[in-house]
Amino acid sequence: MTETQTVPDTRPLLSKALDQVTWLIEAVEVADLVRPTPCSEWSVRDLLSHLVAIDTRIAHVAGGGHFAEVPTSVTGIADDGWADAWRTGLVTVRNSVGGPDVLGRTWQHPAGDMPGFQAIAIYASEFAVHGWDLARALGRDADLDEALAAALVGPITGALPAQPRNLPQIPFGPVVEVPADAAPYARLVGWVGRDPQWRAD
Repeated sequence: MTETQTVPDTRPLLSKALDQVTWLIEAVEVADLVRPTPCSEWSVRDLLSHLVAIDTRIAHVAGGGHFAEVPTSVTGIADDGWADAWRTGLVTVRNSVGGPDVLGRTWQHPAGDMPGFQAIAIYASEFAVHGWDLARALGRDADLDEALAAALVGPITGALPAQPRNLPQIPFGPVVEVPADAAPYARLVGWVGRDPQWRAD
């Protein structure tokens, strides 16, 4: 596939998801790192480790690399260094999706080889969901962008099948059913196996 005017530009969705994660990470204090998150067995520290790693993975895959060549978490970040690590990765990922042919180029994504515009939308969904995870852990979910979630429900439900789940390439729990008129974020996170009612104790 070559990039043409008919190829959707999903980069604004990724940018909005990244912006949302940025202000959430900047709100994290050292004492928050041990808080639980909706991600089973992940603390806030574990979630931040994954978010920083995904920045690196996106840049690698956008440049033609294979996703498995980049780990899904990072180590060695000081407790007070997460915001700086995220901002460094943010520059890298934004630069990596700025090229003229990035939308039409084939990306080696965990869900399979696909055009860049589709992979970017899925990564935007991942950041949006993890933004919800972090916001719930911090008690900041009232500030989330429901319009962003609404724009991503379609792409993620199209890319992520309801069955099967919990496979190496589809590491998501069963769909959590929500009412048809539920808020966009509830529909988004429910589809990827999160309980929209989850709250930190």
